[in-house]
Amino acid sequence: MKRRIAREIIVQSLYQMEMNEVESAEAVEMLLAEASEENETDRVITDENQLKAYVVEHVNGVWEHKVAIDDMLEHYLKGWQMSRLSRVDRQILRLAAFEMIFGNDVPAKVAVNEAIDLAKHFGTDDSGKFVNGVLGKMILELDTLKADSSK
Repeated sequence: MKRRIAREIIVQSLYQMEMNEVESAEAVEMLLAEASEENETDRVITDENQLKAYVVEHVNGVWEHKVAIDDMLEHYLKGWQMSRLSRVDRQILRLAAFEMIFGNDVPAKVAVNEAIDLAKHFGTDDSGKFVNGVLGKMILELDTLKADSSK
């Protein structure tokens, strides 16, 4: 399973959930069905069950911790509010924060690099720099954030 494809589907699922107010299962199923069909993204799905399990786990994890994640991110936005961010940038930041703080399977630097790549792919011309700036500040205080989140 390629985690890059999984992250793309996770971000798109989170976007769908926020935009259309659908449940995670519905958003994930729709996007996995689209990913497994021939489409313009040229995604190759080799193990759909493993991919689905990973995506569902992360989508539900982000959604479950959304309030805590948003509160953390607000601290690092400096002059911005979560509600003013583009929906795409917001989902990318949420996923990266979840992976960095609540996840154990991805090094923080990898989560940041993947988020930057996702922002460049899905966001505006400035999204990659913006996401890098926010997550770069977070990573400096990662141990404290992890300790605070486990309380």
